[in-house]
Amino acid sequence: MFSLEQLVSFVAVAEELHYGRAAERLSMTQPPLSRRIQLLERELGVELFDRTHRTVRLTPAGRVFLAEARKILRSSQEATLYVRRAKKGEVGAVTLGFTATAAYSYLERVLAAVNAEMPGVDLVLRELVTAAQVEELLTGGVDLGMVRPPVTGGDIVTLPLWREPLLAALPSSHPLARRKRNPDVRDFDREPFIMYSPSECRYFHDMLVTVFRVARVLPEYTQYAGQAHTVLALVKAELGVALVPAAAAALRFEGVVLRPVDGIEGRPVELELMWRRGNDNPALGALLTVIGNLARRARQSTVD
Repeated sequence: MFSLEQLVSFVAVAEELHYGRAAERLSMTQPPLSRRIQLLERELGVELFDRTHRTVRLTPAGRVFLAEARKILRSSQEATLYVRRAKKGEVGAVTLGFTATAAYSYLERVLAAVNAEMPGVDLVLRELVTAAQVEELLTGGVDLGMVRPPVTGGDIVTLPLWREPLLAALPSSHPLARRKRNPDVRDFDREPFIMYSPSECRYFHDMLVTVFRVARVLPEYTQYAGQAHTVLALVKAELGVALVPAAAAALRFEGVVLRPVDGIEGRPVELELMWRRGNDNPALGALLTVIGNLARRARQSTVD
């Protein structure tokens, strides 16, 4: 099989049509260059050049082989550059897990930042609840995930990404929706309420239980749902009111009014990034830098 060294020598002679100039271009002497071409012709079983004492010309086979040799050399150069970029994390693929509510707003920011700053990296997206993401992370199914805290594990690292408030989700016909002032969390006492499932959506279930306990509020749970979009659909059907993360406003359910809620301090809904310490995917480190910078800017905007 011919070598890349032989192809480089052949292309030099084919372009110069002069062994002396080709040898000078390759920083070598003419005799070893001639031997390389002879060995290449022997390997291929064809003559690539018509040689006389004064001229060197490509044979028909040589003209065909010149085009192919250039393609092979170009592919070799591109492969070398790709491997070097992959080592730096500039190209490759990263599998990212995310929760449904993260997709409503924050995932879009991550995708925009990665496309702008790391166009050579492909993000493979998987929508999974937090518990499933942790399992996939530990078994190698995902490289990192956007999850609800807390996430624990000996080699799992987390980074806070975003905090957002809870909003009241009300049927447009509901008295709280028609009232001018914002609803208060105490308005939900004994109110028909769509609650999150403790098995499918533990994070939001436990959060609301705490919110209501602190406010000494006892809603009447009429339905349990696993995702924010299901909660909003049930609110639209006038089966009760609900509390949803602010990101759910992106769903724009007709017939559902979203309002800020008094009596709930701060931005209780948290989103974190997690990954495994020691992951050897070269693109992951560079991606973490991009997302980390995005998270810092986002947190600063909430402070300002």
